[in-house]
Formats: sequence, structure tokens, C-alpha cells
Amino acid sequence: MKQIISVIFFLTTKIIVLVLLGLRIQHRERLPTTGPAILVANHNSHLDTLVLLSLFPLSKVQHLRPVANEEYFLQQNPCLAWFARHILHIIPVSTESGNCRDNCNNHRNFFKNCADAIAENQILILYPEGTRGTPESIGEFRSGIAHLAKQHPHVPIVPIFLHGLGKALPKGDFLIVPLVCSIFIGEAMYWNGQKQIFLQQLTERVQALSVEK
Repeated sequence: MKQIISVIFFLTTKIIVLVLLGLRIQHRERLPTTGPAILVANHNSHLDTLVLLSLFPLSKVQHLRPVANEEYFLQQNPCLAWFARHILHIIPVSTESGNCRDNCNNHRNFFKNCADAIAENQILILYPEGTRGTPESIGEFRSGIAHLAKQHPHVPIVPIFLHGLGKALPKGDFLIVPLVCSIFIGEAMYWNGQKQIFLQQLTERVQALSVEK
């Protein structure tokens, strides 16, 4: 039953994306065809994940694992929580601040879940800004992606810039505005041994893609 729901949902998503957004995809050949891999993109809209998922054939969606806010997707509504776990197959990450012990446990669980997904040759989708920002802008990248890259230096990290989605479905809105949106896919990079330099290079890669628009 879950597989049928999944196929219907992703097929519907592909149709909506094609009809309403008219996606333009630059450098599609750089998109990984198999895992493990980590897709890293700017984050402006709830459409971001759906659009990235729509880039892959239906046969691959079970191997895609979006990283998503635990409090939003798993703790607000039981229906949304079921959908996030069983259809989107999210890897939850907590953004709530707590005591040191809770934070350490949350981080440990998150990186373990990511490691398990990578070991199963899955493709992670991650937004290093940590939250939806201003449309077409790139916020500061948090260090989580650097820790993940350090733990898995052999895994390619693919930078992506999403343009237009923050205006097609702005934060707080529920209706999609038909717009032509673009996706710019960069060349894969790997852990280089230094956290700050890695974060700077990754940010620069995404910013360079934003200039292509």
C-alpha cells in the first residue's frame, strides 16, 4: 500500500512540477545516478525537496533521503509524520535548543542515521543553511555538512542552486504561483581536510551557480 501511495505521489509531483513550474535544469549530467552521494542546495521553499526528488526516475525515489526538520515534520501532525517517514523517507534533524546532553544525543542520532543511509548507497538531500531563507539568497552554511563530509570523505557532495522556488511558493503560503524556475547543478566535491575551507569552498560553489542564472 505504501509503495502504491509513493508512486502516485511522486508521479503527481512530477506532473505538477512540469506543468506549473516549467523547470529549466542546467548541467543535469552532473546529477548522481547512484548513491552514495549528498546533494547540497540553498533552501527557500517547501517546493525545494519535491523539485529535487522530481529530477530522479520513479525507480530511484526510494533511494533518496531528504534531511528535514524533526519538529516540523514529525511532531505537529500524525498524518504528516507518517507521510514524512514512509513516503518521503526523511532523515530527521532537530533544531530545538536544549541541554548539552540532549543536543549531543540529537547530533549523534542524526549522524548515525546519515551514516546508515550512506552505507546503503542512498542519496541524501541536505540544506546547510538549516532553514528556509530569503528567496534567491544564500545564507551562512552551518557546520553539519562539514562534519558529515569529514566522516564520509569518499562520498561526492553535489552543490545545487535553486532559483525561483522561493517566489513560486514563499514561506507561509500554501498556493503555488506558476513561474519558470531553474536548477543549476555543480560539479561534485569532496572533503578537503579543513572545516572552514571546506565550508567556504562549498558556499562559493553554490554562489557561482547562482551567477549562471
